[in-house]
Order: sequence, then C-alpha cells, then structure tokens
Amino acid sequence: MKLTLVSAAIWMMVAGAVAAQDDGPVLSVSGEGQVAVAPDMAVISLGVVHVDKTAGDAMAKVSADAMALVAVLSEQGIEARDIQTSQLNVNPVWSGFDSTDRQITGFEARNAVTVRVRDLDGLGGVLDQVLEVGANTFNGLQFQLQDPSAAEAEARAAAVRDAMEKAAQLSEAAGVTLGPVLSLSEGGQTARPEMFAAARSADVPIAAGELAVTARVSMSFSLEP
Repeated sequence: MKLTLVSAAIWMMVAGAVAAQDDGPVLSVSGEGQVAVAPDMAVISLGVVHVDKTAGDAMAKVSADAMALVAVLSEQGIEARDIQTSQLNVNPVWSGFDSTDRQITGFEARNAVTVRVRDLDGLGGVLDQVLEVGANTFNGLQFQLQDPSAAEAEARAAAVRDAMEKAAQLSEAAGVTLGPVLSLSEGGQTARPEMFAAARSADVPIAAGELAVTARVSMSFSLEP
C-alpha cells in the first residue's frame, strides 16, 4: 500500500511537470560550479624493467628489484592496501625489426606498481627512495582527494546558483516572470589534477598546487507572462 502511494505521488509530480511544460513556455539553462582545493593524496605509477638473454633471468632480476621496491615503500609508511601491481609481463626482444630475418636476441621483463601516497609531505622522499633501490620506469604522478564528497557538494551548490542566476537574467531580459523549477539534473563532476614528471635528485621536489573540482547541472523553469 505504501509503495502504491509513493508511486502515485511520483506520477503526480511527473504529470504536473509535463502539464506545466504543455501549458506554457519553458526556459532551460545550464550551470557550472568550480571549487579549488588542495590535494591530500598522490598516485604514482612506477616500476622496474630488465633485459636479459632468457625470460627467466630477466624476470628474476625484475622480481628481485620489485621486492626491494615494495619493501622500501613499506619502510616509508605506505600501507599494503595502497600498493597494487598494475603491469607484469615478459616480451621477446627482436633484432632486425625491418628485416625478413628477424631473431629473438633476448627478453624484456617488466613489473609496474601503482602507489597511493597519503602523506604528501613525504612524497619527495618516497620518490627518491624508490629510485635508489632500482625503480627505472616512472609513468607519472597524479594528485587527488582522498574524500572528494565535500568539494563535490560545494561545486554542485555553486552550479545550481549559477543556473538560477542565468535563468533570472534571461527571464528579466525577455520581460517574463520566472516560474517554479520543472526539472533539475546533474551532468557529473570532474577534478583536474596536476601532473608531475620526476627527475632524480637528492630529494625529488614536489609542487602539489590545487585541484579544480567542477560540477555541471541542467535546469528547466516554467515561464509566466
């Protein structure tokens, strides 16, 4: 019975909105809100690569360095849940790439991990230490938020305010009265992180900057003459 009443209420709301659109003109606008926040987490992708005459020797060297890499990350306070293998493979190395007489001259083994660093103050030291123990591939760094919900909520509110301001300006310019909201939908949120390409140093310098969290909404209003 309760479900039936709820369904009926929803149907009346939808029917009312449709009727309002059929009875008069509708104004549709979009709004965007943006919030700048400081990141509190970094995600780095790094690993080790070795080439040797046999696949087993290449993988053995990679495995040894990868174990040392994970160990030093643990020593730097990185928890096991924040270390994840993202790539592990062995591929043949060919000679005479443009020749019809190609031969396998060795094997390349690769082990890459994705690491979440939640203490940004220690990020430079973490990068320096992993390079020290043998990490020889670095695929970039991305700054993120551990919990983006507060920033997303603020961006959504700003997007709604932006849409309502636009609607008020347009209705005033057109000489009509802005009626009630008929529909409101969200276009999603985005966060644009800063990227950093690392170079070896005594302690890798890091500039975290800010993240721009953006939300977009679409709104429709009835118009009254």
